[in-house]
Amino acid sequence: MNGFSNSLKTWTLMAALGGLLVLVGGLIGGQTGLVMAFVFAVALNGFVYWKSDSLALRANGARELAPDEHPRLQSVVGLLADRAGIPMPRVYIVERPEPNAFATGRDPQHAAIAVTTGLLESMNERQLIGVLAHELSHVKNRDTLVGTIAATIGGAVSFLAQMGQFQLIFGGGDDEGGGNPALALLAVILAPIAAMIIQLAVSRSREYLADSTGALLTGDPEGLAQALETLHAHQERTGLLARFRGRRGAEPEPQANPAFSHLWIVSPLSGSSMASLFATHPPLEQRIIRLRSMRLRRAA
Repeated sequence: MNGFSNSLKTWTLMAALGGLLVLVGGLIGGQTGLVMAFVFAVALNGFVYWKSDSLALRANGARELAPDEHPRLQSVVGLLADRAGIPMPRVYIVERPEPNAFATGRDPQHAAIAVTTGLLESMNERQLIGVLAHELSHVKNRDTLVGTIAATIGGAVSFLAQMGQFQLIFGGGDDEGGGNPALALLAVILAPIAAMIIQLAVSRSREYLADSTGALLTGDPEGLAQALETLHAHQERTGLLARFRGRRGAEPEPQANPAFSHLWIVSPLSGSSMASLFATHPPLEQRIIRLRSMRLRRAA
């Protein structure tokens, strides 16, 4: 039931994003502006979608494992992929001390999973299986495709808003379809913010869905819940250390590439005070509660 409700929420948000595009297109650019923005966004995000795996892996310094390297890790990935009914993804390692993992790839046939050295050092086998099942669930649920569709529509909304700015400053535009100038001004200001909020809500919904799908894949929601607790404890320690270093005037420790922070199982941006509305991930406490409620329902 959790998986169905999360999928319904995702596609409701996607419909809202599409509706926002149509509304903004009518208010700012008319039909011509709407088509131009959508074509531009499709072209840009189509390139990103096609190259998503290589871009994400290169940006995060991931290295593909040799066939005989970390055999237990590769064995678990293979077993889970077989259970999920998808091809085994390529497995990568990222030499970073913080525990984390991400999946990428345009479809299950071109997928890759990357884990940090910190994750392998800090997780027991039960927790590691939970994390890997979560990441394989992103592959199975085609979350890269969903994210690209959301980014395409969101990008089109932002492009229309930029067009609207030029029209308001320099005049011109589609007199027949341009709509009310006051409403167009409001759309220019608010539409990109609304699009970003909806995109981030889609991202958070897919994290919940990957949690529930991964827990069903292993039959062990508690394993992933314990893994998220370990990740949460590390985040809190990292946040305290960052604040301490800031008070001492020390240089902050390097963080993962922020452009790909949405891919990781938890946000790698330590010490962030960003409001939950603008977060790429749901609160870890809420994810843990949901997983443990799955365990209780299974026991009932």
